[in-house]
Formats: sequence, C-alpha cells, structure tokens
Amino acid sequence: MTVRLPSATIRTQVELSLRFADGYTADARVLTFDGLVDGREHIAFALGDRRSPHSADDARVPLIRAHSECLTGDVFGSGRCDCGPQLREAVERIADAGGYLLYLRQEGRGIGLYSKLDAYALQDGGADTYEANLALGHGEDERSYLVAAQMLHALGAPTIALLSNNPDKARQLRWWGVTVVEQVATGVFVSDANQRYLETKALRGRHTIDLESVLGWDPGDALSGRTR
Repeated sequence: MTVRLPSATIRTQVELSLRFADGYTADARVLTFDGLVDGREHIAFALGDRRSPHSADDARVPLIRAHSECLTGDVFGSGRCDCGPQLREAVERIADAGGYLLYLRQEGRGIGLYSKLDAYALQDGGADTYEANLALGHGEDERSYLVAAQMLHALGAPTIALLSNNPDKARQLRWWGVTVVEQVATGVFVSDANQRYLETKALRGRHTIDLESVLGWDPGDALSGRTR
C-alpha cells in the first residue's frame, strides 16, 4: 500500500568537488529542494554516470544512499558509530554506479544533536542505543523517510537500488511510492569502540549487518542471553 506523496521540486543545483580525509575525491552536483514537508535543509548529491554501457538511452537504476546526518561521525570521525565510514563508502560506490546520496538532516535517529549526546552519556552508564533514546522520552528511532521519497520523485528517480542495511528505510520508501528493486548491503565497519552499537542495531533494529563474517558473532547466541 502507498499513500499520496506531497510534491517537492528542485530549487538549486551546483557543481561541487568532494574530498575525504583519506584523499578520495569525487565530483558531485548538489541539489536543494522546495516543498519538503518538514522544512529542513536536506540536500542530494548526484554522483557518477547512470547511463548503461550498452545504450546511451538506457539508464541504470540509480544507487541511492539515504544517509542521516551524524555530525560526530561524519565530520569529526567519532568511533562510536559507523556513520562516517558508511558515508565515505557510499560516495565512492554511488560515484562508480551512478545515483544519488541523500543527506538527511535528522541527527541522532531524529532526536537531535544534544539529545544524541545525552543518549551517549546514558550508554556510558550501561544502556544500549535504543534504551537510551527511550529513557530520554524519545522513540527508539524517530527518523522519517518521507522527505527522501519526495526528493527521489523530484529527481525523477522513483525506482532505485537502496544502499542500506536498515529494512525500515526500504519499508518507508515503498510506503511513499518509491520502488526499491534491490537493497544493497553496506560494508561492515566494526571496531572496539562501536562493536556494541553494531550488535544492538543488528539485534534490535534487525539491520542486516554481517557481523558473523567479521567477528564470528552469532545473533542466536545474543538472543539466548548476550543481548547488549
């Protein structure tokens, strides 16, 4: 089932060169929008070439990453999450395949920067990332992908391959009329600092993170008594 999607339009587009800390660069076209329902300044980066190598008129299905803003991880390189590495990976993979990076201004699963840092303090006391959000009076995950669907329709990309481990992103986008033909897993960016966070996402959020191949970690064991 889908519901009627409020329309949005492209407001501005400008060429922008991206450069990451490891030296990787990519040329992008950054786009802004009018009509996004939450009034926030979400942006899209058009990357790569979607034309098929077989025909100039045959466009590939675009690879899309709907990436929620993470100031601590994306900008300052915090090791408490995998957001920064996922953003870096997404830009390169989308540049290779052709598509769009949607950068969504919904910090901390939608609860904001200050609340996210409050949640970190609770996690330091033993709560997991979902428990901390609930303790602060928020939902486990307050993100909405309605604006992402608006952006995709404005971009002329209602049919996509979604670069994400999060099944809720695909579910919400389909609800808002986006055809997700494939959900493409991201890499696994695990460290001592974020292992508990990734385990919790896999267990409670049902994210399809292949921790077993990296850690020999069995979700069944965790569900049997090792839940973090």
